[in-house]
Amino acid sequence: MQSASDRHEYPAHWEADVVLRDGGTARIRPITVDDAERLVSFYEQVSDESKYYRFFAPYPRLSAKDVHRFTHHDFVDRVGLAATVGGEFIATVRYDRIGADGMPASAPADEAEVAFLVQDAHQGRGVASALLEHIAAVARERDIRRFAAEVLPANSKMIKVFTDAGYTQKRSFEDGVVRLEFDLEPTDRSLAVQYAREQRAEARSVRRLLAPGSVAVIGVGRTPGGVGRGVLGNIRDAGFTGRLYAVNKAFPQDLKEIDGVPAQRSVREIEEQVDLAVVAVPAAYVPEVVAECGEHGVQGLVVLSAGYAESGPDGRERQRELVRHARAYGMRIIGPNAFGIINTSASVRLNASLAPEMPRPGRIGLFAQSGAIGIALLSRLHRRGGGVTGVTGVSTFVSSGNRADVSGNDVLQYWYDDPDTDVVLMYLESIGNPRKFTRLARRTAAAKPLVVVQGARHGGAAPQGHTVRVTRLPHATVSALLRQAGVIRVDTITELVDAGLLLARQPLPTGPRVAILGNSESLGLLTYDACLAEGLRPLPPLDLTTGASAADFHEALSRALADETCDAVVVTAIPAIGDASTGDAELAEALRTAAERVPGKPVLVVHVELGGLAEALSAAASTAPQARPKPSATATRAHPIRPLDFPAEAPPEQSDTSESPRLIPAYPAAERAVRALAEAVNYSQWRREAAEPGKVPEYEDIDEKGAARLIDGLLARGQGLTLGPDETCDLLGKYGIQVHRALHAPSPDAAADAARTLGYPVALKATAPHLRHRADLGGVRLDLTDEEQLRRAYAELNELFGRPEELRPVVQSMAPRGVDTVVRAVIDPAAGAVLSFGLAGAASQLLGDTAHRLIPVTDRDATSIVRSIRTAPLLFGWRGSKPVDTPALEELLLRVSRLVDDHPEVVAVTLEPVVVATHGVSVLSASVRLAPPPARDDLGPRTLPTY
Repeated sequence: MQSASDRHEYPAHWEADVVLRDGGTARIRPITVDDAERLVSFYEQVSDESKYYRFFAPYPRLSAKDVHRFTHHDFVDRVGLAATVGGEFIATVRYDRIGADGMPASAPADEAEVAFLVQDAHQGRGVASALLEHIAAVARERDIRRFAAEVLPANSKMIKVFTDAGYTQKRSFEDGVVRLEFDLEPTDRSLAVQYAREQRAEARSVRRLLAPGSVAVIGVGRTPGGVGRGVLGNIRDAGFTGRLYAVNKAFPQDLKEIDGVPAQRSVREIEEQVDLAVVAVPAAYVPEVVAECGEHGVQGLVVLSAGYAESGPDGRERQRELVRHARAYGMRIIGPNAFGIINTSASVRLNASLAPEMPRPGRIGLFAQSGAIGIALLSRLHRRGGGVTGVTGVSTFVSSGNRADVSGNDVLQYWYDDPDTDVVLMYLESIGNPRKFTRLARRTAAAKPLVVVQGARHGGAAPQGHTVRVTRLPHATVSALLRQAGVIRVDTITELVDAGLLLARQPLPTGPRVAILGNSESLGLLTYDACLAEGLRPLPPLDLTTGASAADFHEALSRALADETCDAVVVTAIPAIGDASTGDAELAEALRTAAERVPGKPVLVVHVELGGLAEALSAAASTAPQARPKPSATATRAHPIRPLDFPAEAPPEQSDTSESPRLIPAYPAAERAVRALAEAVNYSQWRREAAEPGKVPEYEDIDEKGAARLIDGLLARGQGLTLGPDETCDLLGKYGIQVHRALHAPSPDAAADAARTLGYPVALKATAPHLRHRADLGGVRLDLTDEEQLRRAYAELNELFGRPEELRPVVQSMAPRGVDTVVRAVIDPAAGAVLSFGLAGAASQLLGDTAHRLIPVTDRDATSIVRSIRTAPLLFGWRGSKPVDTPALEELLLRVSRLVDDHPEVVAVTLEPVVVATHGVSVLSASVRLAPPPARDDLGPRTLPTY
C-alpha cells in the first residue's frame, strides 16, 4: 500500500495518449478538483438512457455533492480517470475500494467497484475498453487485485466491454442486476485481446492518413515554387480521387482557386470535412495551423515543416508541444520534417510528398525515416522494375521524418493486414521501441516478408531529430534479435531492393539446394562460389556454352525446375551475338514460359549489364498472359500462418496474387543475386519453424515462490546489488542450477583445508579481475591430486602473479573435462530480456561468435541457439572429439530463461565457464545482479509513446 504522504499527490505518470478503435486519439488522465465544470458539461451531453444505465435510476443532473465526490480523489482508494478530446471529457471511469463488509473501505482491501460513463456520440469507438485497461493498471499499482461491477441486463454494450477484456471473471444475477467480478492480473487471453485492439486501432489511424477522402495543403505559395505549391501540384498531378484544397492565410479575399484547385484563407472556411492536412508553413506558424485543423475536425497531419528536434533542444521542445497539441484534438502526425506519404491505390492515388513523380502501383510497402533514402529507394525500384506496373511498384510509401508520433511500428500495424501489400521494405535510422517492434515484426513476418536495413549503426547515437530509448546491447545483438523475429536484415539499400525484387513476385524456396545454368562457364562458377559462401547447397553448374539459343535455355530451365533435388534456379547469361534486342527478348520470353510451368520454385537471373536482358524480362512479365496455374499452399510465396501474438484472432486474409505477372528478377552480379536468394531461404526456414515455435517447459524442481522470497529479502537491503557467492548459489539452486563450490584460499594452509573439505582432485584458481577466466595467462592449476601438489601450485602462482591478496585464490573440486561455454542473460531497458550463449574465450570475446534469443526461450529456441554459433562443431564431435551433452546444456539455458522471466528483478546473470562434458554440465562460476525491474510498457495498458 502507499504511504499517507503520497495519497493525494497527482500521479502524472497515469496520463497517456491512446488510439481509439476508429483510429482517432484521446488523452486519458486523472480527474482533479479543477475538472468540476468539465464534468458538468460532459454529463449534460449524455443521454437520459446512458445516465439511467450508470445510476440505475433517472438522474437528469449532477448535484453539487455529486460533483465534489466525482472530482475529489485520494488517488489510492478512490480514483477517477477521464478520456478527453480537445480538452473536454468524452468518458469517465471511477473505482472505489471495497471493505470486507462490502461498503466503501475504511481499511485497505484488494477489491474495488468500477463504473463507466461514455458520451453517446463517442460510444462504439472503444473508449470504455481503453479506460478499463488504464484503470486496471492503476488499481494493480494501488494493490487492488479484483474489480466488481454492477450492470443492468439491458446495458449490453457495457457487459460486452467487461466480458471481452479477457480477464478471468465470475458472473451472478441478483435483484435484477448483473454482477461481474474479475481478477486484474493479465492473462494470455487479456494480452491477446489488448494486442488485437492495439493493432486494429493503430492500423486504422494510419489508414486515415493514407486513404483520406479530402486533403488540404496549408502553406501554398501564391507564386510557383516552394514546398507547399510543389506538394499541391504533386497531389493534383497524381490524380487524387478525393477533394483537394489549397490554404494560405495570405491569399487575397477574391482568390477562388490556384492551379485549378479551390483556394481558402483558412481550413475553417472549407465547408466540407477535411480528413488530412499537409502542413508546409514555417515552424513558428504550425501551432496556429494545428489549432485550426483540430477545431475543424481534421483527422491527421503530415508536417513537412522543419525546425524541430533536428535543430536542437528548443526545437525538441517545439516538437513535443506539437505532438501534445495535435493529440489533444484526436489527430495523429507524420513528421515533422517529413518527406511525405504516397498511396498508389486506384481508389486513392495520393502523392502527398515531395517526390515529383507518382511511383508505379505495386505490392511493396516502403517506409523510410530519411527523405533522401526514400527518394533513392523509389528511384531504384522504378529503375529495376523496368516500367512494369504491379510487379515491383509500391502500394504505399511513408517517410516519417522525425517520427514524433507515427512511427515504423504504426505503419507495420497497417501493413500487417493490408491486402494491397505483399512485401514490406523499411529503412530505419532508429527504433524507438525495440521491444514492441520485435513483437510486431514477428507477427508481420509470419504473414508477409519484412526486409529491414538499419542506418546509423556505428555512430553510437540516433539522428539528432530522433528520440530513442537507450539500449546497452550492441548493434550485432539487436540484429540477431530481429532475425529471431523473422526480419530479413540487410546492410545496404541495394540489398534491400535486391531482396524486395525477389520476394515481390517469386515463391519462397523450400530449401537451400540451387541449380545453376547459363551460357558462361565463368559466371556459373562465380555463382557456385557465392552460393557456398552464403551457406547454400549449389549443384554443379550446367554450361550451355555461348552458342546456346533461347530454346536451349528454355529446355534447361524446365529440366532444372522439374528436378526434385533443386529448390531454386539461378540462370547466368551474357549477351547474345548479333541483334541483342531481339536475342534478349527471345531469351526473356523463353525463361518466363519455362518458369510459369513450375510456379513453386524461384528463378533468378545474373546478367552482364551490356545488354538489355533485365528490361526484356520486365517486358516479358508485362505482356504475359495473366492467368496461370495457382501454386499449392505449401509453395505459395506468402502462405499465411496464425500470427503468434493473436491466438484469439484469425490471420489476415492475403490478396491472391497468383494471377499477377511473374517477374524474374535480374541482378548485375552473382553475389547480389545469391545474397538475395540466401535471405529468402533463411526466411522460408523461419516461416516453417514459426508455425511450431516450441514451448517453455515446466520443471518440477523449480521453487519459484522460494526464489521470490529470497529476492525480496535481498532487495530490501538496497536498490541494486551484485550477490555474493553463497547468495548466488542459493538463488540459482532454487531453479535447479548447481554451481560448483569454490572456497577462498587466502593462504597455503587455507587452501589445504579447502581441498580436504572438497576432496581431491581439486583446481586452484586466481580470481582477480585481470586473471579471472583467463586460463591462457596461467592463473589456473588443474588436477591437483594431493596436498603437496596443491602447495607447490600455490607457491608458483604467488611467484608469477604476486601476493594472495592480489590473486584472490580459490580452491574448487575438479569438474569433468569438456567444452568451456558462457551463458548470460540481461534485461535491457529497450529490448527486454535477452539470453546469450557462446564458447568461452577468444571465440566469443574477440570474434563476436555469440548467439542471442529473447526471453522466454522455448525448447526450439534452446536447440537453435546452441547450433547457431560458428564454433558449434566443437560441441558435436569436431575432428574426432567426443560430442558433448547438448541436451543438458539446452536444459541449463531453459532454466536460466525461466529464472529471468519469472523474476524481472534478476537483471543480469552470468555463468562462466560452463563446462559441457560428454555427460552433464558443470557451472564453475556464476554472478547475479538484482535491481528493481525496469518498467514494461508492453504489459501495461495501450499508450502512444511520448518521445
